Amino acid sequence: MKKPVLGKQTFLPDNTGRVEAFEKFVREVYDKNRDEKPLYTGRYFVIFREGVAASSRATSFLKSECGFSVANTREFVRTAVDETRLDGADALIYEDLGIALVGAEEDQIRILEASATSYIIAPEKVVYVPDEIPAVLNVPSTWGIDVTQAMVSGYTGNGVKIAVLDTGFDASHPDFAGRNITVNSFVPEESGEDMHGHGTHCIGSACGNVDVNGMRYGVARNAEIYAGKVLSNEGSGAQAWILNGMTWAADNGCNVISMSLGSRVFPGQSYDVAYERAAQYALSKGTVVIAAAGNESRRSMNQFNPVGSPADCPSIMAVAALDSSLNVADFSNRKINPNGGEVDIAGPGVEIYSSWPMPMRYRTISGTSMATPHVAGLAGLLWEKLPNATPYQIMTELRNLAKRLPISNVDVGVGLAIAPVDPIV
Repeated sequence: MKKPVLGKQTFLPDNTGRVEAFEKFVREVYDKNRDEKPLYTGRYFVIFREGVAASSRATSFLKSECGFSVANTREFVRTAVDETRLDGADALIYEDLGIALVGAEEDQIRILEASATSYIIAPEKVVYVPDEIPAVLNVPSTWGIDVTQAMVSGYTGNGVKIAVLDTGFDASHPDFAGRNITVNSFVPEESGEDMHGHGTHCIGSACGNVDVNGMRYGVARNAEIYAGKVLSNEGSGAQAWILNGMTWAADNGCNVISMSLGSRVFPGQSYDVAYERAAQYALSKGTVVIAAAGNESRRSMNQFNPVGSPADCPSIMAVAALDSSLNVADFSNRKINPNGGEVDIAGPGVEIYSSWPMPMRYRTISGTSMATPHVAGLAGLLWEKLPNATPYQIMTELRNLAKRLPISNVDVGVGLAIAPVDPIV
């Protein structure tokens, strides 16, 4: 399988039109990108219009008509898809999603595009940890646990599985000693160890307990943790790695998937069909999917950007960030695009104290990345309260419990996510 080209920041759009038109557009955007970061991986998704029903025919088509060597994700059920074992494959079929990842050369892609009637060709995105927003005070503060009422909730996430798909996890972190943790890496030639820090911070907010001084900083402190490394140690990854992590988490019975990652979306751009297929698959398996709305806005300068990808998918809850005064964060994206591009809910995302890989142990940072695991942890508390619910019922209850704010729903959705507060028995 052709290796993806990665970077540290992206302006990659999701364009499901003709390949030539996409490449022309990308060149124009790339020329304006002062950071000169990669825009897409060089690989493509073939998205079959008939969905899963077309998967078996897709294999035959790619083999007979295109001459591709084809592998199938079914070979990796409940384990990490290992791209290092796909060296001889031109295409990887996601049979449960009705899509294929193609790592062919340009001339082969153009042959595919020329006969595209039953499928859509879309470039594979480069995905990134959202731009980090440094803390101003950088002091221990767990206001997010207080304001969401997680501190006084009678639920702890007991019996609930929460997957955080990010840069991995520092499994040696002493705050998580004795916890039930599963770590898997979807990044070729990298272990699940978090050499970046972002993943460990997000896991702390969603599932941490108390720090060395006994101060609580995590929401679902007794949840079972699934740490999927889908972004490299430099904070970037291929879109397929995120899809692999999503299906892995769903297949392993995770109740919640938290994703503090994304690619930038432009005004008027539609959601990514491959991500939407993966989110629908997760929902069918009983998994709620939650993702960061993105940090590209600069509200103080009257600059607003749309909810990023994959958070803009209809089947994924998009999370905005709030500060401790419950004002929308300056960097938090807003609803601009229709058809799934709305903000669903908001969480604490400014000056958030949480775990960090040793020896630093803790760090305070800001972003919709920090708001997202708060909401994911709260969803975990709801799963503990309502173990027989459907994902749709959990999402509805999250919305019903939310604290309404005097801020437009294009910025914060239904408002601040709140924990179910029942008496501790």
